[in-house]
Amino acid sequence: MIELRDITHRFPGIDWELNIPELSLMAGEVLGIIGPNGSGKTTLLQIAAGLLAPLGGRIRLRGRDLKGLDRRTAAQELGFLPQELSSEYDLVVEELVGMGRYPHVKGWGRLGGDDRAAIDSSLDLTGMIPLRGRRLSQLSGGEKKRAFLASVLAQQPRFLLLDEPTTALDLPHQVRFFRLLHRLARDGMGIAVVTHDVNLASLYADQLLLLSAGRILSLGQPQQVLTEERVSEVYGAEVLMGRHPETQRPLVIARAVQEEAE
Repeated sequence: MIELRDITHRFPGIDWELNIPELSLMAGEVLGIIGPNGSGKTTLLQIAAGLLAPLGGRIRLRGRDLKGLDRRTAAQELGFLPQELSSEYDLVVEELVGMGRYPHVKGWGRLGGDDRAAIDSSLDLTGMIPLRGRRLSQLSGGEKKRAFLASVLAQQPRFLLLDEPTTALDLPHQVRFFRLLHRLARDGMGIAVVTHDVNLASLYADQLLLLSAGRILSLGQPQQVLTEERVSEVYGAEVLMGRHPETQRPLVIARAVQEEAE
């Protein structure tokens, strides 16, 4: 598991503090991290990935201090997909995905049979095989998201941390994406995903973490976290609660526009 203990962080000049006494991400589960803007979702994910050093606390990755791991070892265990994606070079998709094999390549850095198999599998999982020969500049925003996801999956990490991965994806690809996360978790991967789509998180996450103003407001199964009282407290009176007709998991629904009485 990934364990965070006594995590604190703040940014200079901002009256705000992230305070996470205890949080664990288990192998084989999807943890959905939700909350309003400014609640600390991205900051928490960057700390868990080792990209942002907290002011206090510690992060342990399968029992080892994350700070003590070299870059290659950490990358074999932990994959991270940021919200903002960019590449210094206009790579072909297959080249980008191949870069994900860096933690595993030995010797002169040449890709072997296992590496090629991992690349092909990642392209297949993300639906990018037909686009493997295109350059990044020739992709739509959603296609580029899937290309970078394939690169992270090619690392074959034990844990995957994703920040708003479905932005720029149309609805069918959003659903396929979350179904893929669910399948990867069932195969043993631990996944934490930051998302503003509360309903997709509710449908596909095993656990939800609801943040508000840098604090954990609730942590548990979707039906435990997304209660009417709690949702109203965090998101205000502009939403209603419902249930998915197939799974009965909670859904957050926008209120209809109410015409003012004349």
